[in-house]
Amino acid sequence: MDPETLWSRAERPRRGRPPAHSRATITAEAVALADAEGLAAVTMRAVAARIGAGTMSLYSYVPNKETLLELMIDQVGGDHRLPARPSGDWREDLRQLAHEQRALMRRHPWLPGALLVRQTFGPNTLAVLEYALAALAPAGLEGRAALETFSLLTGFVSSHVSYELTQEQMAEAAEAPGPASADLGAAQARYLRSVAAAGTHPRVARALLAPSEDPTPEAVFDRLLTRLINGLTAGA
Repeated sequence: MDPETLWSRAERPRRGRPPAHSRATITAEAVALADAEGLAAVTMRAVAARIGAGTMSLYSYVPNKETLLELMIDQVGGDHRLPARPSGDWREDLRQLAHEQRALMRRHPWLPGALLVRQTFGPNTLAVLEYALAALAPAGLEGRAALETFSLLTGFVSSHVSYELTQEQMAEAAEAPGPASADLGAAQARYLRSVAAAGTHPRVARALLAPSEDPTPEAVFDRLLTRLINGLTAGA
């Protein structure tokens, strides 16, 4: 994939009749398909069917699925709702960015997996990166350190959203009719109680017996995010 061709050159007009479709329309349909059915459902044939085109004609707009994935990632990246410029409070700015990333990934559950194979940064992604680097400037993080910090933040959000979505799927399965899920939950509780009572793992026991904090997904995310942000400049 040539990023210069993909991002820096406009779509070349074709001779004859105006094109029936555009990259933006094709990408939007691919995003809608991934949102509804998952990333595995996004094939050139399936996207072509959604826009009423032949599969081969789609290649005149997008050369391959890998390029389509890059276009999808960057298109949804344009949905970040960020201020025009950071406030100067770098911790709060990063917190806002992370919450916005989480909201975006939850709206597009395929995005965390797609980011693992991303090959290039499109214009929308670069705009978010520019904002993040500006937000980190008051923390004294510049250059490579700031880039690594942005990657760390995005990686945390992506990993946590993947965990959240998996937990929600497991919870939905557990609510399905039948005794198996209830039996498994009771067995898990008994096992952990026995671990705590055995005395062989005292730190595990203290952790299990510690008072519960707010278990809502938003609260858990915010607690972990706070620990991450507070440790970004430790030892710097």
